[in-house]
Amino acid sequence: MRMLTKMTQPLRTPLVMGLLAVTASFGAVANDLSSRFTDTNGDLVADAPTDPKDWVDPATLVFAYTPVEDPAVYAQVWDGFLKHMESVTGKRVQFFPVQSNAAQLEAMRAGRLHVAGFNTGSNPLAVSCAGFVPFTMMASEDGSFGYEMEIITYPDSGIETVADIKGRSLAFSAPTSNSGFKAPSALLEAEFGMIAERDFDPSFSGGHDNSILGVVNKDYDAAAVANSVLNRMILRDVVKSDSYTTVYKSQTFPTTGYGYVYNLKPELAEKVKQAFFTYDWEGSALQEEFKNSGEAQFIPITYQQHWEVVRTIDKAMDVTYNCD
Repeated sequence: MRMLTKMTQPLRTPLVMGLLAVTASFGAVANDLSSRFTDTNGDLVADAPTDPKDWVDPATLVFAYTPVEDPAVYAQVWDGFLKHMESVTGKRVQFFPVQSNAAQLEAMRAGRLHVAGFNTGSNPLAVSCAGFVPFTMMASEDGSFGYEMEIITYPDSGIETVADIKGRSLAFSAPTSNSGFKAPSALLEAEFGMIAERDFDPSFSGGHDNSILGVVNKDYDAAAVANSVLNRMILRDVVKSDSYTTVYKSQTFPTTGYGYVYNLKPELAEKVKQAFFTYDWEGSALQEEFKNSGEAQFIPITYQQHWEVVRTIDKAMDVTYNCD
């Protein structure tokens, strides 16, 4: 039997605030930069320090991918890319297998993480509290990008529509996740008038993969997940396409944002960007892993433009973080 993490408060603003404080020890208004940072150009991300003595120029760059699935799998997936980054930057690059969003955020905040991919929902928190500067994300060959949130259930669960979840159990992944918590929370209340504890029995699984496996194994009646993770798990034959059914599919959201910590030496930060934009996907482990969700390149993005819909969801939910 899988371990279920129960939520003990209504799934509304106080819960969001409380869980974020507990899991990440952060807080300030969502999307507002910590007082540690400045934003003179109004692009909503932290400026690089003006004094060179405040720049970080490590002998080893530490990279972490968002902890949505088994870190050991992704150490192999990213190995070729990190070797490419080594050749471009002239630095040794180390993969950091983070186990949670909170651990990833705290590592960058504490100066132990220099380059990272933060999941969609964690980007505002990483930008605001850890000085994360996202500049790219994966996209298909034609430049299209993104994923959808799906609410899934197991076959013959008796759940055919979102309304059928009333009185049943619904898994979320983590409080910082967009598709695994924030978007479905806003959606369920706004479109269906459904509130956790009152209308359904909520849990946090710890990750999209845990939620998916929990539904397939019938530990949860339903779960809100990112279909990009679902597609990759099907591709690796972790789950079968007929082991679940979808009862809701959302609008498209931006996917994982990649970037660097704000105080990375500017010349080094430019080389990190160059590594992403010059990487050859053809025949790579990245291509093999992400082809099922359509990704084939890294494209330039801005936090201000591409994360507007996510910031809007945060504002609608009155999400707050404790940055200082």
